[in-house]
Amino acid sequence: MKNIQEVMTSDVETCRPEDTVLEAAKKMKEYHIGSIPVTQDRNLMGMITDRDIVVRCLAEGKTESANVSDVMSSNIITAEPDMDVQEAARMMAEKQIRRLPIVENQQLAGIVALKDLAVDEGTDSQASFALNEISERPEVHH
Repeated sequence: MKNIQEVMTSDVETCRPEDTVLEAAKKMKEYHIGSIPVTQDRNLMGMITDRDIVVRCLAEGKTESANVSDVMSSNIITAEPDMDVQEAARMMAEKQIRRLPIVENQQLAGIVALKDLAVDEGTDSQASFALNEISERPEVHH
């Protein structure tokens, strides 16, 4: 059985809390991603998503020069590199998250996306289940 470290992406693009929302949005566009971990000296502080930018920045009248720390999600679910991939897939389904930051000794070690789990034969059904759970309306969850 594989662990998260075997399927995670370790070369992760990050933002700093003092970066602007515009800088984060430009990184999202450049790397074709919808969320970026926010770190300070590799310590994970939170995540900023494209949805955070829309809901917590634009919809609240903040400008593109707002700091990432003003709109990021700071209460995030994480995993450790030695976590079993099936356990990670179950957790992602239960918590309805598409990307799971991997933290070791409070420092960002990598990130796992549902697609990372879907390419593994042992977890493709778990990843499919997780994606279905995340994509369904809350009232139809299993």
